Amino acid sequence: MSFHDAFAHALFAPDTVDDPAVQALVAQPAFAVYRNTVMKGCIDALEANFPAVARLVGSEWFRAAAALHVAGHPPRDGRLLVYGDDFAAFLQAFEPAAGLSYLSGVARLDALWREAHAAGDAASLDTAWLARHEPDALAALVLRPHPATRWAWFDDQPVYSIWARNRSAAPDESELAWRGEGALMTRPFDSVNWCGIDQPACAFLDACAGGEPLAAAAERALAVDADADIAALLASLLRAGAFTTTDHSRDHR
Repeated sequence: MSFHDAFAHALFAPDTVDDPAVQALVAQPAFAVYRNTVMKGCIDALEANFPAVARLVGSEWFRAAAALHVAGHPPRDGRLLVYGDDFAAFLQAFEPAAGLSYLSGVARLDALWREAHAAGDAASLDTAWLARHEPDALAALVLRPHPATRWAWFDDQPVYSIWARNRSAAPDESELAWRGEGALMTRPFDSVNWCGIDQPACAFLDACAGGEPLAAAAERALAVDADADIAALLASLLRAGAFTTTDHSRDHR
């Protein structure tokens, strides 16, 4: 391990350092001050990156949990905007959060929002684009999700509703229906938009992301719900800006 790597390691686990030069630095009082500054910066970044989680549990609880996460999962990228890839998994295994089974899902949506926000720009397809194609040609079209499109399905829990209520400034006191939900995030323009989607829509998007043509994506959605309205599903995804330019038609036999 190089000196620089050993020094960085010491910031998060000073008791495990075996490099004599770094050990000498760790023993200096100024090192503790510097280490505390680094740790605080990482905790601040997590609190900024996971605002719905922080709002749900409160700042004190969040920062105590974040400190433990930072110690075990230091940043691997200098851009703290992307810090926290492991935080949802950490919360899922975090014993003090055992009574909040939806918390890791909320963290996952915070992370997906951040990914959508930082993703590359691209033009979005719309319903007018779809109308320009002959019906016989639509089945073979392959739609590509927009670079900023993110989605997730959560079985049995209203994770999206919980997340959305804690990302919005407007209070919502209506009763939650305790059932599975999906979430869609898009950024067709400058800001991230989000909405709830059903399981067939998530299956449809999964198929499109895997390079399957529209006919196969529709079959995937119908396998989830035989009564799904594919035309309405596709129109809603296009209106949301979920797709970008298409691949060439392909013959799937």
